[in-house]
Amino acid sequence: MHDIRAIRENPAAFDRDLERRGLAPLSAELLALDDARKNAVSAAQANQERRNGLAREIGAAKKARDEARAQALMEEVARLKAEAPALDAAQAEAAQALDARLAAIPNRPNPDVPEGADEHGNVEYRRFEPTHPWLEKGRQHFELGEAVGLMDFEAAARLSGARFVVLKGQLARLERALGQFMLDLHTTEHGYTEVAPPVLVRDEAMFGTAQLPKFRDDQFAAGDGYWLIPTAEVPLTNLVRESILAEDELPLRFTALTPCFRAEAGAAGRDTRGMLRQHQFNKVELVSITAPERSAEEHERMLACAEAVLKALELPFRVMTLCTGDMGFASRKTYDIEVWMPGQETYREISSCSVCGEFQARRMNARYRPKDGKGVQFVHTLNGSGVAVGRALIAVMENYQNPDGSVTIPSALQPYMGGLTRIEGPKS
Repeated sequence: MHDIRAIRENPAAFDRDLERRGLAPLSAELLALDDARKNAVSAAQANQERRNGLAREIGAAKKARDEARAQALMEEVARLKAEAPALDAAQAEAAQALDARLAAIPNRPNPDVPEGADEHGNVEYRRFEPTHPWLEKGRQHFELGEAVGLMDFEAAARLSGARFVVLKGQLARLERALGQFMLDLHTTEHGYTEVAPPVLVRDEAMFGTAQLPKFRDDQFAAGDGYWLIPTAEVPLTNLVRESILAEDELPLRFTALTPCFRAEAGAAGRDTRGMLRQHQFNKVELVSITAPERSAEEHERMLACAEAVLKALELPFRVMTLCTGDMGFASRKTYDIEVWMPGQETYREISSCSVCGEFQARRMNARYRPKDGKGVQFVHTLNGSGVAVGRALIAVMENYQNPDGSVTIPSALQPYMGGLTRIEGPKS
């Protein structure tokens, strides 16, 4: 959420940031809602202060044995007490109206984020090409997987419908190997703490990372007030909700391998073949909690950690800085890593690394106490894919495919595959 005090101090700057996001100015509306809240607070406070004053006057009247005056004052107190519930309700309603409006507004972009309306405004940051020759064109992953009998979309459709897959044998093991490899890399070399979080969370956690209320239709509700997580960003970031950390504890760095669930409500007709856009998929998530002055540096560090996965697998990729019209709701700045997919002859997103500033921290009330001990401040939160396991599987299959339809296993994954060097399908 946004700080209404900061908006009041510089409404023009707030509106300029919204304009960069393609939104109309909102500061006047927000300040009017805040004025209404302040008026409601003042009215409730005035009612309470008047009752407190009358209580003293009643005591004085009774001490002076002026029963008539005491009775009149008590009648006024009764009237004020009767008005108090409505004033309290108006105060709560005004605060809720302001909070709801603030919660629906996306984060303000960093000044260095390129401007643009959609993905066409994104700017290439850097790219990586492996030293060995890499395929420019090839078969798509589902052609390879179905040909060797290890990728079954028909069975998944019978079980669960569209946008699911059943992996078997060596492909199932390869997906497991990818996830384990990523976790080992991030924990042993990059200093992240592995977490095994719940995959069911409550409304408050989804609100904290801004999946709710705006993106409700993209989520899977599990009943009884629970949601299936769309990403481990939700439980990992909310580990610090409603807490005050010491500055010496920062940065906190968490990683987790979890299943993720997305309704893909806005993706009808997109990537309907294969594993690119699934309702259920596995992903290794990276989350950092840091002090404000270190968040930009932490963002670059997180990006490098995600890149290290693809470099170790020797997959060609590029990094894009997302423009104002393409980055996520909670983000101040986002880098997308796009891996080369020979089957589609294009780059596709495999990781998204975002710095959110204090946007999520305000929603979670996650703070820290600076070393100087002067008050508390909101932490900054960052999240990124380290990386999407299913898309990494696709990238490995397509980039390491052979003319006979087999898939060579990257050397970094071979220890996780029991020394297997090639996927050729089940033996007849």
